[in-house]
Amino acid sequence: MNDITQQGQLADIARDFYLGQLTITQLSEKYQLSRYLITKALNEARAAGIVRITINSPIDRNTELETRFAELFPHTNTMIIKDAATTNADIENIIDFAAAEIQRHIKGSQIVGVSWGGTLMNIINRFQTDVRDDLIFTQFMGDNLKYSSAIGATPLVQRAAAKYGSSYLTIPAPLYILNDIVREQLKDEPAMANVFEQCGKMDMLFTGIGTIDSVNSIRVWHQSLNEIFENVDRQEIVGMLYGRPYNIGGQILTPKSDKLFGASVAALLEVPCRIGVVKSKFKARAMLGALRGSLLTDIITNEAVANRVLLELDNN
Repeated sequence: MNDITQQGQLADIARDFYLGQLTITQLSEKYQLSRYLITKALNEARAAGIVRITINSPIDRNTELETRFAELFPHTNTMIIKDAATTNADIENIIDFAAAEIQRHIKGSQIVGVSWGGTLMNIINRFQTDVRDDLIFTQFMGDNLKYSSAIGATPLVQRAAAKYGSSYLTIPAPLYILNDIVREQLKDEPAMANVFEQCGKMDMLFTGIGTIDSVNSIRVWHQSLNEIFENVDRQEIVGMLYGRPYNIGGQILTPKSDKLFGASVAALLEVPCRIGVVKSKFKARAMLGALRGSLLTDIITNEAVANRVLLELDNN
């Protein structure tokens, strides 16, 4: 491809992304290029001066740090918000930015997976209302059984669907089922079969990144931890995604003893757009593992967390 043709394609991709508001996934399909090459093209368009962006916004991004992360972890698009004057302002900026970014991706989606947690609840609360009767929000794993909290899985899919006047699907079963036969046969029950079918068609999902503390905080799982994470060295666990533990290298630690009731890891990693949100420096090791394992396609965080990740990278 000659320089003129290449620059023309860069301009076309940038125009579709910045003005046409197509998502990375949609651009990948339109130009028959991988998400990585689309992201690379957008970066090259900016570096070549084809795209010049001026943003008057209270939420600024550290593009220099984002470029470094793109070089270190080319398979994940890391969006890094500049630190604010206070911790509370940092959190508010991440939540506001994440809500807008996730809604931008939802525009091009029809089936959206929702995890659970306080961060997601706050993000969904910031969603702008819209009407999408063709949209489905779905759980992709069972209930965490945190019924005393507003951040359980079922209220979140309902809350997200209410913002769009759309439908939602739940998985009315526990997050973990120890009996292998029960877990597998339950998927074929009529009440479950449709949910699992739709989970297999998800255009995107969004989630927080957890730690083992998120499991330990729920009594029933804490009491059964040895059975849930059978043959897993818990000292290796740096983070939790999709209900599964993983190590600093991003390897899921339960490939042969997965007790989670929900979509398989293989199916989830096929979802074109997987957005994670990290707002705590204490989850830097968890974020590093997720980046190394390409467990997410997009991560939203801030400078403080990103810099802590770089420190962890030097030590690991």
